[in-house]
Amino acid sequence: MTVDSLFEALADPTRRAVVETLSRRPHRAGELAEKVGVSPQALSRHLRLLRANDLVDGHQSNDDYRVRIYALRPEPLEDLQSWLEDMRGFWTDQLISLQKEVGEP
Repeated sequence: MTVDSLFEALADPTRRAVVETLSRRPHRAGELAEKVGVSPQALSRHLRLLRANDLVDGHQSNDDYRVRIYALRPEPLEDLQSWLEDMRGFWTDQLISLQKEVGEP
């Protein structure tokens, strides 16, 4: 998985809402669709893309084999956070160099 694919997956506001909702706790697909305000069919398409990018995982409920429970996978977001921290360090270094160049303290 690449940072580009994560950005692509998270570019859509509905998918970001799904990730934010799942960050609180796992949800059934039906309740997830209701919380983010989309039809079950639309949610299915969004979940497919999120699963393809390893952002969410779905497993069958212990109570009912027809029900899938979706949960957030934190590893891809940790990778994204690491990349963002690297970029922050780069830009901090660039700003310090610029300040030295123009003579500001």
